[in-house]
Amino acid sequence: MTPYTIPNLLTVLRILLIPVIVASFLLPYPGSDVVAGLLFAVAGITDAFDGYIARKLGQVSRLGDFLDPVADKLIVAVALVLIVSRNPVWYVTLAAAVIICREIAVSALREWMAGIGSRHKVAVNALGKFKTIAQIVGLAMLLFRENLFGLPIYQMGLALTAVAAVLTLWSMLAYLQAAWPELMAQDENVN
Repeated sequence: MTPYTIPNLLTVLRILLIPVIVASFLLPYPGSDVVAGLLFAVAGITDAFDGYIARKLGQVSRLGDFLDPVADKLIVAVALVLIVSRNPVWYVTLAAAVIICREIAVSALREWMAGIGSRHKVAVNALGKFKTIAQIVGLAMLLFRENLFGLPIYQMGLALTAVAAVLTLWSMLAYLQAAWPELMAQDENVN
């Protein structure tokens, strides 16, 4: 199968949007935050569709399985760094640290579980999907920063990002619980 499938191209688009989002957010022009928030939202939408399209069109690939979570983690980590750079208060910084640390820990756990043939035990679940939705919408709002139709978008983004941070911890605990028997199993090769 060619690597140039629609799902893979959507994932690559998400990666290519990262420097554009950074530039949009950092450049000093009116509406730069709005553009960054909208671009991040577009990236979030591509994340929602690439896996669905891959399954629907029979275009699931090893490259896509690798690129999709990498793209997700890169764009979320960059968005969190940008948000903290603009508003380095303790609760924003704490949420960012929780989300980034969880992503690293769960990625390492999944890699380790795959190495022992038990990746299915820590596959993405419904809780992880809800976390991702809250996280993407919340971060897009935090990047957007402007009120819209009288709605306090930034404050709503803070609330959703707090929910995402709680769901992040909860889903990490669920994945650790699923992996716990494997983590605690005795290894014959260890002294």
